[in-house]
Amino acid sequence: MFTSSQVGFLVPLSDNLEEDGKSSIPKIPLSEGPNCVGRDCIPVTDKRLSRKHLTITATCTGSADVVVEGTNPVVIRSKGERKKLLSRERWKLGSGDIIELIPGHYLFKYVSTARKDETSPGNKQKRPFSEESITDKGQMHGKKKAREVCQEEASEMNMLHNNGQETNSSAEAIRQFRVPKHKLPLTFRLMRVRELPAWANSEAVSISDVIQGNVLVAILSNYMVDMDWLLSACPTLKRIPNVLVIHGEGDGTMEYMKRSKLANWILHKPSLPIAYGTHHSKAMLLVYPTGVRVIVHTANLISIDWNNKSQGLWMQDFPWKDQNNLGKDGGFENDLVDYLSALKWPEFTVNIPAFGSCKINSSFFKKFDYSSASVRLIASVPGYHSGSSLRKWGHMKLRTILQECTFSKEFQKSPLIYQFSSLGSLDEKWMTEFASSMSAGVTDDKKPLGIGEPMIVWPNVEDVRCSLEGYAAGSAIPGPSKNVEKEFLKKYWARWKANHTGRCRAMPHIKTFLRYTGQSLAWFLLTSSNLSKAAWGTLQKNNSQLMIRSYELGVLFLPSSVKRGCGFSCTNNGYPSEDETSMHEGKKIKLVTLAWQGKGNDDSSEVIKLPVPYELPPKPYSPEDIPWSWDRRYTKKDIYGQVWPR
Repeated sequence: MFTSSQVGFLVPLSDNLEEDGKSSIPKIPLSEGPNCVGRDCIPVTDKRLSRKHLTITATCTGSADVVVEGTNPVVIRSKGERKKLLSRERWKLGSGDIIELIPGHYLFKYVSTARKDETSPGNKQKRPFSEESITDKGQMHGKKKAREVCQEEASEMNMLHNNGQETNSSAEAIRQFRVPKHKLPLTFRLMRVRELPAWANSEAVSISDVIQGNVLVAILSNYMVDMDWLLSACPTLKRIPNVLVIHGEGDGTMEYMKRSKLANWILHKPSLPIAYGTHHSKAMLLVYPTGVRVIVHTANLISIDWNNKSQGLWMQDFPWKDQNNLGKDGGFENDLVDYLSALKWPEFTVNIPAFGSCKINSSFFKKFDYSSASVRLIASVPGYHSGSSLRKWGHMKLRTILQECTFSKEFQKSPLIYQFSSLGSLDEKWMTEFASSMSAGVTDDKKPLGIGEPMIVWPNVEDVRCSLEGYAAGSAIPGPSKNVEKEFLKKYWARWKANHTGRCRAMPHIKTFLRYTGQSLAWFLLTSSNLSKAAWGTLQKNNSQLMIRSYELGVLFLPSSVKRGCGFSCTNNGYPSEDETSMHEGKKIKLVTLAWQGKGNDDSSEVIKLPVPYELPPKPYSPEDIPWSWDRRYTKKDIYGQVWPR
């Protein structure tokens, strides 16, 4: 029987975050006001747990404030994020958030028993961190009204952008985006966004669509990794006998990863020889009995990145080489092996059917036939690169590959797009250096394409405020005001508009760079790299040295020829039928957006549509548009009634 002042519980959880009915620890009732939680109310003898570990001040509205009282820390898990609180630090809980008391690894879920009409209607799935309390029905109504108004404003902005109407050529164009399986490596796919309508998720992928089948070895490369979410979202990983996780997490999270990883998993954080660098690459290598699957994408291995953001993913499967003829290689193989060599992970041995005992190191990946690769790899590794390495990494690698390519005359002097989710500290000199690399290449008659005029596609404050996550989305768009508000950048800003893919309100974590005219693309890069010197490198010593701080990885789509075998699959019985592929081999690829309205394939060209998520040409900022800066204060409430910072 509940007392009138009881407003919630702490429910004990097992290590896999399920309610533990067999636990010796009972549910801990929470009354309105302060509640002390520690060894005095948790029946354990573990003296690492403080008698007064934390205080939870619960309210009848469903929210609760937590403050760490003792010297031992607490970890809060909310919406796929993990936050470590040290002594005297505070956090605002919402129903469903998980509290981990450490050391000791005691897990509890905070469950509010407040009446539904007293809590936020979107609290369970949509609540941003540190949600403010709603103290009366008037505020409740105001919050709902704020959401409705904000959504109406978003719709009005979309209509204004299209001059009051949507044309058949671009409206919801992703509805018609259908790619035969044997052509999937020629394009990329957007990731599924949970709250979008079905049409907006046409051909979209989730993590379980990618990691499937009889995987023998999985190498997962990323920056942020939530082990609990990863195993729950992709249970197949639990059955893979050998898993290597290459990550960029800090010491606190790394210690938790070590405790929670499976016994057959290896964790590795590559060295960062230059300050302020990160391991930022997002990729997967999956080894099968029939070959290897190479995946390059833009999402951290955390829940919000795979459910709430605009993201992109490319993958292609490659067969084993004839093991008696391992000599042949090519650009893709050399770039892949060189990049993997730089990671220096601890070598391990596995048994591969038909091949026996194999050492899993960078050289192991020479055993696969990449001759059908449909993209080139553009990687960054930290260091001071000179001599033969000057053009091996970063923007100099991109410059080198583009210089080797021939493009249609229509791309002479054509514009460039830089789209990303984090902005470094830039200057005009570096922007000129970067544009020189992005503008490399020649026309069919060997004339230089010329320097393109870049635009930066970046969400403004209203885009973030009216997004699916409200202002909370801004925490994943880390543009500090000192970087964003530089005067020389004003001429570059362009709006994030994505009506045709249904992603106007799914804030971008995807990173893309491209050159275009109309709806035709000279080239397109999907990458982990943001716009920063740390990611792309900066030339030094009279342009004889390139300094890079971080690890990055991207895939470059070019107007090359369709190659034999690009439809090979490790999970769908090898190669597609000859009828499906023979008519395409050797044709020159023409890259276009989803809104392209030209003629289809002819005898000489193969039209490949890329789901560029934003609209081209992008709309320049108006005087009223303010680029998002995550360290500014915004008092106009978002769709959840929140201000920023919360």
